[in-house]
Amino acid sequence: MVNTDHVKVQRSQKGMTMGTHVIVGAGPIGTSTALELVEQGHHVKMITRSGSGPVHAGVERLAGDASDPGVLARLSGGAEALYNCANPPYHRWPELWPPLADSMLTVASDTGAVLVTMGNLYGYGPLDHPMVESDPLASNGTKGRVRAAMWTDALAAHRSGRVRATEARASDFYGPGVVDTSHFGRNVGRLLAGRKVRVVGDPDAPHSWTYVPDVGRALAVLGTDERAWGEPWHVPTAAPHSQRELASRFCELAGSPAPRVAPVPAAALTVAGLFSPELRELKETRYQFDRPFVLDSSAFTRAFGIEATPTDGALRAILAAARGRKVEAAR
Repeated sequence: MVNTDHVKVQRSQKGMTMGTHVIVGAGPIGTSTALELVEQGHHVKMITRSGSGPVHAGVERLAGDASDPGVLARLSGGAEALYNCANPPYHRWPELWPPLADSMLTVASDTGAVLVTMGNLYGYGPLDHPMVESDPLASNGTKGRVRAAMWTDALAAHRSGRVRATEARASDFYGPGVVDTSHFGRNVGRLLAGRKVRVVGDPDAPHSWTYVPDVGRALAVLGTDERAWGEPWHVPTAAPHSQRELASRFCELAGSPAPRVAPVPAAALTVAGLFSPELRELKETRYQFDRPFVLDSSAFTRAFGIEATPTDGALRAILAAARGRKVEAAR
């Protein structure tokens, strides 16, 4: 059974159990989760190879290789929960994900920390209906199989009593300042400048977009609410919009001209893939943009009472960030 004897917690004045939460990865998801947990009164340790992370009094930034279970155990001592928010280079997933996932599972099992993994939708493969958590992880793609194996191993450990594990799954990210990891975000500057934008796949196919701050809120729930453990959960996500619809609404809110949106020619992607391993990997996941790719997150909302930030609120926050202003997205 899970060993929790070592876990030290403290009580806030409100009676909520507070403790140390350890996040591996300091990208947009790790940062959003850290800030949400700190807001709730928890202490956060953030582990990356370089020791990077948000500068905040409640966040302790640590340098180390989390794929080494000895290093991870030393840096995360006393943690109530471990959050896997890492993001290895896209083309190196088969090489880098297994040792990191194994390390986090080992440390969670040895220490009694709850294991929370930030997953994605790749494991399902192509579907002809909105994705729900009960859909089988039947992907034939390399990256999809890697992600499916991570959850299968964690779930087996949970069911055997070795660990308390859960996983969040989200669609393509968008949010303030999220550029490199966002299909939408990387076009924000061009949209504001009135320039033509190129998108992968069918610009008019319905597509789900998950707002990054909503991911942070969801992960904080999964690490602290025992009702979440032993199950995967879809992060609250607003109604789908095609890439053209999302760009058009953004431009409306910005007061910019209607966008010119066109697909990247398949041949151009193939040629670009000869020089970029990241672009070459899009071949496996191209289906996500060539056809409807819709996520159903209603189970999370029913269980925990948290709804997705409305699309307009998310787009206003993205616009404000792009223009250097601060705004609170309507929830």
